[in-house]
Amino acid sequence: MALFAVIGAEKALLAEAGPVVAIAMGVITATFGGIIRDVLGGESPVILSREIYVSAVLGGAAIFVALATAGVPREYALAGGFLVGLAIRAAALRWDWSLPRYRPRPGRTWGEIDPR
Repeated sequence: MALFAVIGAEKALLAEAGPVVAIAMGVITATFGGIIRDVLGGESPVILSREIYVSAVLGGAAIFVALATAGVPREYALAGGFLVGLAIRAAALRWDWSLPRYRPRPGRTWGEIDPR
């Protein structure tokens, strides 16, 4: 996951994409790679659970792009992004970090929305 995040972001930077696009491409590469892995393995995709997955990918890709655009050598930028993504994901698995569930709030009446 972390490796695909930094490789996707690097490919976008090599194609002369901007930093935001590069981060987005790293996230998309890693996320959809994980979805394909899970579907082919007959599992429910991890992205549909409460686990910290995309957040770890985003952190790794963002660190890589920040280091790469700051002029840090390629190998160090790749290692930095990879290690950050891996560390966030490993910590989430180790200490059972998860995202909060969505709780719907009570609906509003029409008078509350448009009081005329």
